[in-house]
Amino acid sequence: MQHVATTGADPRLAGGRLTIDLDALVANWLLLVERSKPARTAAVVKADAYGLGIIHVVPVLWKAGCRTFFVALAEEGLRVKAVAPDAQVFVLNGFFAEAFPVYEQSNLTPVLGSLQELASWKALNAGRTEKLPYALHVDTGMNRLGLTVNEAIRFAGESKDDKPILLITHLATADEQKHELSQRQFESFQKLREHFSGIESSIANSPGIFHSLNAGYELSRPGVAMYGGEPVSGIANPMRPVVTSEARIVQIRTGLKGETAGYGATARLTRDTRIAICSVGYADGYLRSASGSGVPLRQTLNNGGCGFIAGKKVPIIGRVTMDLTSFDISELDEGEAKAGDYIELFGSNISLDDAARAAGTIGYELLTSLGNRYHRRYLYSGNEI
Repeated sequence: MQHVATTGADPRLAGGRLTIDLDALVANWLLLVERSKPARTAAVVKADAYGLGIIHVVPVLWKAGCRTFFVALAEEGLRVKAVAPDAQVFVLNGFFAEAFPVYEQSNLTPVLGSLQELASWKALNAGRTEKLPYALHVDTGMNRLGLTVNEAIRFAGESKDDKPILLITHLATADEQKHELSQRQFESFQKLREHFSGIESSIANSPGIFHSLNAGYELSRPGVAMYGGEPVSGIANPMRPVVTSEARIVQIRTGLKGETAGYGATARLTRDTRIAICSVGYADGYLRSASGSGVPLRQTLNNGGCGFIAGKKVPIIGRVTMDLTSFDISELDEGEAKAGDYIELFGSNISLDDAARAAGTIGYELLTSLGNRYHRRYLYSGNEI
């Protein structure tokens, strides 16, 4: 594998660091490969590989055996092709006619999801001796992208000589194993496959791979589970953590009982409190909604986020601000934390999804919100690359 320069800020100058364990990412993908068999397994690398960097993620997955990738935008597809020229790349977020020359030149495959897109694609291919391939997206219950089931069945009957190379749908509730919508979507998709016989199909996203109804497709397309996120709600996460986010302590101070801390004076100290002020905030993707107080979310969720240092969890105190967040380290012994040390925000000791829940959101948002001010360390085969 070609070694590339570490991205991100100079570690001597940055307020924190992100450690991306590419070996864990590959191990997660291989686990998903096993769970998907006999189907093949692709990889979803949209949003710049969920914030981790296409330039780093795609080459290690290619080396592990992944040959098919899904992106949201054609521009992302070009970045995949730049590091894996022979990859099969599907573009999920619709097709615009002005982009047709890019598809011609780059061998990207659009996922068409409306009759208008199909008509446009057919017209642009009319002058070609060899038609460019496309995938077809059918909506089976999400009401987002895709032809309706009836439109797709009619299209299958009317277009004997113009078939897609892949039929896909997207599951809306597969992370909730007992949700009735998943049952209906699986059943609808199996009926669709009968009308598109001989064509590969794909229904299983990350939670779909683990669903009890998981059957009847040729290609899975995991996303968040590959990056360490929980594929299914309410069960132990079988995936390895991939990203560790750590903030550097700028200063440690003591606030006295009865005083307040932070913007809005929302945190009133009930004891003399040792506070670690850390160089992280919402400008770094650490969401303001994770604040320990002073946001509407706290009316329904009592606790905010926390960090981890010296073997203990330490709660956020007051509001997360643009560049700084404070943690209550009163439970640590003197000397266990000092300026310049790092506090883990999520990683091995605080899971990505627990950190997200404390902010009232999901792991996807934390990953794709990662800022570019932190130093990034990529670990692969025991080395930093």
